Amino acid sequence: MDPSFRFDPDGSDDEAAAGPSARRKPAQSPWEFSSYAESVAAEHARRRTTSIDEKISQLRKGRGKPVLSDNSEGGSGSGEDDSDEDEVEGESGDEEDELAEKGASFHANSFLELNLSRPLVRACEALGYQKPTPIQAACIPLALTGRDICGSAITGSGKTAAFSLPVLERLLFRPKRVPAIRVLILTPTRELAAQIHSMIEKLAQFTDIRCCLIVGGLSTKVQEVALRSMPDIVVATPGRIIDHVRNSLSVGLEDLAVVILDEADRLLELGFSAEIQELIRMCPKRRQTMLFSATMTEEIDELVKLSLNKPVRLEADPSLKRPATLTEEFVRIRRTRESNQEAVLLALCLKTFKQNVIIFSGTKQSAHRLKIIFGLSGLKAAELHGNLTQAQRLEALELFKKQEMDFLIATDIAARGIDIVGVRTVINFSCPRDVKTYLHRVGRTARAGREGYAVTFVTDDDRSLLKAIAKKAGSQLKSRIVAEKPVADCAKLIEELEDQISTIFREEREEMEVRKAEMELAKVENMMAHKDDIYSRPKRTWFATEREKKLLSKAAKDSLDQGKSTSGVISAKQAEDLRLKEKRRRENEKNLPRKKRRRLEAQREMLEDDEEDDEEAKENNKGGKKAKKGQSLVDVAYRKAKSMKGASRRGPGAGKGKNEKNARQHSEKGPTRQEEMHDLFQNDMSEWKQGRALKKNNNFAHKKSKNAFKSKARYKRRK
Repeated sequence: MDPSFRFDPDGSDDEAAAGPSARRKPAQSPWEFSSYAESVAAEHARRRTTSIDEKISQLRKGRGKPVLSDNSEGGSGSGEDDSDEDEVEGESGDEEDELAEKGASFHANSFLELNLSRPLVRACEALGYQKPTPIQAACIPLALTGRDICGSAITGSGKTAAFSLPVLERLLFRPKRVPAIRVLILTPTRELAAQIHSMIEKLAQFTDIRCCLIVGGLSTKVQEVALRSMPDIVVATPGRIIDHVRNSLSVGLEDLAVVILDEADRLLELGFSAEIQELIRMCPKRRQTMLFSATMTEEIDELVKLSLNKPVRLEADPSLKRPATLTEEFVRIRRTRESNQEAVLLALCLKTFKQNVIIFSGTKQSAHRLKIIFGLSGLKAAELHGNLTQAQRLEALELFKKQEMDFLIATDIAARGIDIVGVRTVINFSCPRDVKTYLHRVGRTARAGREGYAVTFVTDDDRSLLKAIAKKAGSQLKSRIVAEKPVADCAKLIEELEDQISTIFREEREEMEVRKAEMELAKVENMMAHKDDIYSRPKRTWFATEREKKLLSKAAKDSLDQGKSTSGVISAKQAEDLRLKEKRRRENEKNLPRKKRRRLEAQREMLEDDEEDDEEAKENNKGGKKAKKGQSLVDVAYRKAKSMKGASRRGPGAGKGKNEKNARQHSEKGPTRQEEMHDLFQNDMSEWKQGRALKKNNNFAHKKSKNAFKSKARYKRRK
């Protein structure tokens, strides 16, 4: 790419900034989240529940505003107020290398140079986009020729517009008399899908191209109607689109011309590899496939080999590179202060970082607790995690985007692709576990050339981990020291709020129980009133049964143990073959006599015991002389008796030292218990066969004794 390219600070997060002509007219916002679901107020009214903000406001009315000391809440608090408290520690050291050009370079001064039609150029101007970013300048011309593309770029570099604009340009020349679903865009999360859908609608506002959003959490019936109208573009998550294709009438992917996988590495991390392979199998072979991701891994390479045909690889920036305008800091949480980690965060947000802050928490429960603490402390905060409904999640993003909320407390669901203008600070309340997660989190700020701060809380257990992450990402971390007095005041405040926090949790549990009881009652009423209608509906199907899912997970685990990637799991067709094979084997065993069935079960148990012994032997060889845990009393007694037998063979006058060691090694090389049991079993079976042959020769086999009666229960079908 052009190494002289620089982002304009006044532009959008996805594109370079607009020129003076676009600054005269306010640019449209590319992201609109409020139109995708019903309002949260209407949802609470329908479910007869109260929001968390209403609970917090009711509790704060009786308590009043929290009182903190003057030192803990500065009047002009900003990032520069406590700069005298910062001391620099070189955690990892090398400065960033200059971006070297590799291969061909791509550069464009305007979207007109990329041969886009007037409606699309006009939409870019309305959104304030003037100059294409490197990934857009490289991707758009190649995508217009129909080539498969594997693109990698740093977060915030404009991947969404890079694949949206060429798709829209091709759709302008589609056969309009034949409506069909021609483009499928797959994303890992619902919020990212809503963001891409909003972006495409803004870019296609001056055309007749229609786009549809298919994600979980929204009405299935509404989505079915939208799919039957044959929109040109479908933005979906993998699970919901497979559900519609298999169970909705008149919905198919036979006419697809373009398939786009956005954030492909995250798709594989979340366990969508089997769904992706199933969707690729459903799509036509003659199609254009584009794959985009901020990081390229071995799993992505295998997915590229599976789904793309001679792709062009584009890398606008190194996959593991931090933004140049990002200031990275860490707050060390010593072992004695780990209990006050919430107080450190609250003090930092009250004094230093007051607006446009995203806080990443490790768990959903922790994010919800922080939301309650911030609300009771008088701070405007929204939460975003998997325990919320889709309407609540979208409303949280909308409120934070409109800056009605100063803080967004989220899990890693907001770490990928979510593009919100003006995020100044990212606080990692829980330390990320790898460099990819760290880069995606801090990539929410310092986008498009803007300045940003990233603060990471580091405990003593996470210190070495953060050093390795910073070294791999090329970061130079600074230590931020938070004053003791504000932390002590905030800790005292949180301790006073514990009763109110427990009250809110108790009210939420009660509402949840009432909600579950109402749902069960409504279910029973519907079954009584519409029983015939419900049972007449066809059962919803899935491409893999529960057993196939277990087989897929087991194959993935085996491939991980062998050092292979997770994307090498078996396909749905192979899982179906395995399921049929297992079913035939069970049917054959069901028709066998009881003795043969028992014999097969005994052989399987012996094989399992052999495998367990082999695993124990490997562990003992690796770990040296370690005590074996979980041994049964029979095994201990057997080994003890065997050792005594070996000692009696050697005799009381056996030599010590080296001779004793050789004798012990010789005794250990003898047959194991499983081998001896196997020999006994084989001898018993051979004697039984010989006796049966003698009976057959003496015509005893034709006589039917009383004990030869066999129950017909074995012919009954097992449920």
